[in-house]
Amino acid sequence: MPTESLSVGSLTFDVSIGGPDDGLPVLLLHGFPQTEVCFDATRVRLHEAGLRTIAPRQRGYSVGARPRGVESYALKLLAEDAAGILDGLDIRYAHVVGHGIGSLVAWQFAAQYPLRAMSLTAVSFGHPSALAEAMAGDPDQQVRSRYLDLFMQSGPAEKYLLDHNARTLLATAPGGGIEALTDPQALTAALNWYRANLRPGGEGLECPPVEVPTTLVWSSRDAIAGRRQAVASGRFVRADFRLSEVPDVDHWIPLRAPASLASEIAMRTMRH
Repeated sequence: MPTESLSVGSLTFDVSIGGPDDGLPVLLLHGFPQTEVCFDATRVRLHEAGLRTIAPRQRGYSVGARPRGVESYALKLLAEDAAGILDGLDIRYAHVVGHGIGSLVAWQFAAQYPLRAMSLTAVSFGHPSALAEAMAGDPDQQVRSRYLDLFMQSGPAEKYLLDHNARTLLATAPGGGIEALTDPQALTAALNWYRANLRPGGEGLECPPVEVPTTLVWSSRDAIAGRRQAVASGRFVRADFRLSEVPDVDHWIPLRAPASLASEIAMRTMRH
């Protein structure tokens, strides 16, 4: 889908916008190691439902929005980017969707800007505090999070993922724009999301409860995000909360089950 450039402060983001101009806005926040392309099949269905979608290539992924330093990739700053993108499009409120680590940005946005999020649909990862608890005390989640031991190693992680024509990186996800991270600078920026926010024991994941209607879309076959963090997320939502389990799907729900995801998003917009 076509993209346009949008400046937010000193950063310039590639943003894909689609659907009817008068449709309710849906902000789509991708995770690692994909770009906004991962939502393409979901977006087609949302457009058919009369919704307008805004899908930015986020900080570190857009060439013009790649600051140096791990500290530049804190969740708070990533949420500020999302708000700035909406500002640049003169959109005051939006239904917010995030996948994977992008869902942590979506949770942070909903907590940071409760009057701007009409609803939240998080995919795979639950509330950051629920995930932190699971990473600290749930052996199952600790096993699922072992990849962080590698991701924390600046230099060795990039080498491992990019060796042999990026064979390992390209095998981590079934498409969805992953090729963009074969650029070493882009990969380091993307890994900095983890280094700034997701340490192996869950330290650094701090986010207040959210006060907007929330759906968490999750699958028991997800090899990365376990059940405990999904179920516990309801404790951090001070509004209607729904846990929707998609059967027979792995972590890559936007690609594997776009119709189910679009349905969950559309249901939230109808309740608004």
